[in-house]
Amino acid sequence: MNQFVRTCALVAVGVLLPISAEAHFVLDAPPSWMTQDSQGFPEKLGPCGDEYDDDGGVPSGIVTAFQAGQTITVTIDEVVFHPGHYRVALAVNDRSELPAEPAVTPGTLACGSAAIEKTPVFPVLADDVLDHTTAFTTPQSFQVTLPSDVSCTNCTLQIIEFMGEHALNDPGGCFYHHCANISIGASAADAGVAPAPAIDGGSGATVVPEAGNVEVEADAAAGGTIPPSGGRGASSSSVARSTGGSSGCSTTTGDGSALFGLMTVAGLSFFRGRRRRGLRG
Repeated sequence: MNQFVRTCALVAVGVLLPISAEAHFVLDAPPSWMTQDSQGFPEKLGPCGDEYDDDGGVPSGIVTAFQAGQTITVTIDEVVFHPGHYRVALAVNDRSELPAEPAVTPGTLACGSAAIEKTPVFPVLADDVLDHTTAFTTPQSFQVTLPSDVSCTNCTLQIIEFMGEHALNDPGGCFYHHCANISIGASAADAGVAPAPAIDGGSGATVVPEAGNVEVEADAAAGGTIPPSGGRGASSSSVARSTGGSSGCSTTTGDGSALFGLMTVAGLSFFRGRRRRGLRG
């Protein structure tokens, strides 16, 4: 067989053999732990696209801060299409905590279908996300809620893509992998942030005492009347306070003129009575 015939035969075989198609995606948000090229590489080797030594990626050093229980947005850009879907998982202490890739059932090609957690169980946060059979024309975003009982300073959010109707990648199999380094802090409620104390002013009204107004706060605690705005200038007789012991007697604050008048009348009546008795004797 001459060289021309051999070359034609190889070309014919190449045309007849199936070509392995690849689906690539770029992680736009949260920022990836690794720099990515326009095709999303490095992304083949799990759990996070760890073949960066071969594909030229370098660690970004970015750690994105979130709060426990927060609903966050994940944005991907699928730059090379293949039917499939995405899964999101979280490792708190070490990437070894990330779950294994889902079991795959072969179809026409090696990557036929993948097992899906319809009700995700931690560390899986979401599964079967952006299930699609046609190409996306724009970057896609979806929301994931972080656990409310988890906190960490440098944990790993993993986003993997399952590619259906696909031959096996080497490495990576039926999956592409990206990760983001994140921190999860306590929520505002868990941090013990409490609103300023308020006093029930009655009739559904709420009165917040002015700072340092000890008198107003004490009156309210004792069940007294809270003076209106500007009440510091009100007359002391406008607030009634009961004093006295267990006898049940009480007096009302004022200038005492009424009591003085009663005592004066009683004294005059007493002397007048003594005087009349003396005249009669």
